[in-house]
Amino acid sequence: MVSLLLLSLPLLPVVITLCHSPLRALYHCVCERVLKLLRGKVCVRHTHAYIFSECTHGQAESVLATFDLYIKTHASFSIGPEKGVFLDEVVQREAPHRVLELGMHCGYTSVRILRLLPTSGKLFTVEVDPLTADKGEEILLVAGFKNSQFQVLPCSSAEAISRLASHLGEDLLDLVVMDHDPEQYLSDLLALQRENLLSKRSVLILNRAVEAGARVMLEYIATEATQLHRVPAG
Repeated sequence: MVSLLLLSLPLLPVVITLCHSPLRALYHCVCERVLKLLRGKVCVRHTHAYIFSECTHGQAESVLATFDLYIKTHASFSIGPEKGVFLDEVVQREAPHRVLELGMHCGYTSVRILRLLPTSGKLFTVEVDPLTADKGEEILLVAGFKNSQFQVLPCSSAEAISRLASHLGEDLLDLVVMDHDPEQYLSDLLALQRENLLSKRSVLILNRAVEAGARVMLEYIATEATQLHRVPAG
């Protein structure tokens, strides 16, 4: 993880709040951790095997604790306790019922979200790599969650968004976590808007918010917000 950014977007694409305070603590960690993080993404097979064998099955907190032990020696951009604490705070505060996660990876974020959702809540998690999606889904089941609580969509983000309405029914998304390719952030946000999948209280969380693709999306949102709030000359 390089950075996280929270956008509260009840009137998309207008940016209502930018929550900087959780980022300050994360920012101070970046310089110390960046070389370690550059080792690359964790191997999905190795991660799965470790979590599966070392955690207490059926206990989500044990699965998360095992993840945290694993990444002490296997750094990853996608998992980690710092990211997890920030995510927990957002989920607890916003109390979403329908959540979309773009980029499942090994299932760490999925577990953190699912354990905080209400009984009526549901997570839709998207992972383009079939092996990663399969291993991630097994981690969710190992953590004790039922298939009725989540749905893994093993396809591209664009494909998932195009058919998400059929999975949501009359519901809309309250929380969207973007943790996939930052170059796809803007196109996926625009697709979510076109499909009218976002509720009035939707919150968007970006991972790797300092990368070029994320910055392009933030610039777009800032521009749209400025145009919407521009007062015509009288």
